[in-house]
Amino acid sequence: MTNSKKLLEDLPWAQSPLLIKPMSGVAGSELAIAVTRAGGLGQIGFIDDPRVLEEELERYRLQLDSVKMEDILPIGIGIIVIGASLSSTLPLLAKYKPAVVIRGVSPVTKVWIQIGSVGAALQAAQACRPDALVLQGSDAGGQGHARGSSIITLVPEVDDTLHAHDIDNIPLVAAGGIMDGRAAAAAFMLGASGVVMGTRFLGADEVDLPLEYRREILQAADGGESTARSRVFDEMWGPSAWPEIYDGRCLRNSCYDDLQSGRSMDEIRSRVYQKLFQKGASGNLDVKDVSSMWAGTGVGMVRKTQRAEAIVEEVRVGARQRLQLA
Repeated sequence: MTNSKKLLEDLPWAQSPLLIKPMSGVAGSELAIAVTRAGGLGQIGFIDDPRVLEEELERYRLQLDSVKMEDILPIGIGIIVIGASLSSTLPLLAKYKPAVVIRGVSPVTKVWIQIGSVGAALQAAQACRPDALVLQGSDAGGQGHARGSSIITLVPEVDDTLHAHDIDNIPLVAAGGIMDGRAAAAAFMLGASGVVMGTRFLGADEVDLPLEYRREILQAADGGESTARSRVFDEMWGPSAWPEIYDGRCLRNSCYDDLQSGRSMDEIRSRVYQKLFQKGASGNLDVKDVSSMWAGTGVGMVRKTQRAEAIVEEVRVGARQRLQLA
């Protein structure tokens, strides 16, 4: 069985090419439901409040009548283990049995691990043999390896390294910079069995996104210039819980520019709070300068809002067409 077939066997409602939607903070049950109904793997982004997570899972369970599975809930749950306690989350996973998350509380649930380097991929594969490895390239929005590479080299090098260590049965899922069918097809040709898209779904109607954030996303262009990788996006409000090997990609803002010009983090934080105080007096504020608007380098390709189903179908059809020409 090929790794692509194995991945689809694990997620029997899904269609090939396999598309997954992550995103913490803005990806709730409405967007996840839409993606799963369209034949992808919808995912609820990391939620550290068990009460809110249970509300989202219950809403998902009640609404997803069209994609019923006997033993599992056809959804992925995002878990960030850094600085988080899972003791209150594990009972919810045992109760709802999501398709992808942590196997310990649900034997039918598949374990996927997201990493950003060849060494981390090999270590994870040897340590616990996950059901899939999500390879996050440096083009991705949000937190990731500060010294990462793009999927153009990350995916094939991980593939080669695993084979060199006689590990050939773990599907690879590519993440970072995948915005359309062309990029998805390229990821499959590189050795991926599925693709993750986060930034593309910032243009989905179902995403839980403030109006100001959505406007900034739709106006952004030239993603390598309009986004940047830095720890400042996690540290602008206070010390970050993320280890030093991680930073994050966001829409560029004045905090990043201040850091580049030599200002200290204490100065940057002071200026953020000053801007918020001034907003109270004037009512005017550039929300981007006091927010971390996570987005990948592909943000310039989010030009309009669409239903999530239309995004999934557009990317799937585009990928199939490209692969048939290859």
